[in-house]
Amino acid sequence: MRRAVYPGTFDPATYGHLDIIERAAKQFDEVVVAVLRNSAKTPLFSTSERVNILKEVTKNIPNVVIDTFDGLSVDFVRKRDAQVIIRGLRAMTDFEYELHMAQTNRILAPDIDTMFLITSLEYAYLSSTTVREVAAFGESVDRFVPPYVASLLKEKLHNEYNK
Repeated sequence: MRRAVYPGTFDPATYGHLDIIERAAKQFDEVVVAVLRNSAKTPLFSTSERVNILKEVTKNIPNVVIDTFDGLSVDFVRKRDAQVIIRGLRAMTDFEYELHMAQTNRILAPDIDTMFLITSLEYAYLSSTTVREVAAFGESVDRFVPPYVASLLKEKLHNEYNK
């Protein structure tokens, strides 16, 4: 079985992420979308919330599995018996960072490849950070995230600002 892992924070999952997930799912028997638990960051959504969001928005893609991890991506990839790390690229700045990471991963795990998927042009500008910022100013994020994510984001920000 050809299995790939698409690691990320996904805070929140955007149409750009879904674009990469859908395209990767056509290339592999199974794609594990791995949500990073990173104690150094303070995400808007908890790990379990991000997992639930991804399960909901990928429920119609039968060969996608959602999981969590911490530590090195290559260790998780080995644990899941996968052969490839999927990474999405939006711009040259992404490429420089991702190339560095792929080269480091290649040294740590020569048996694991990194596959770069270029984000579709319609999502090339999109990031979770941008989505959170737009939503925080009360603007609609319907063009950036699925309706389920937009409603959770609106609710989360409303609760955060009304504490």
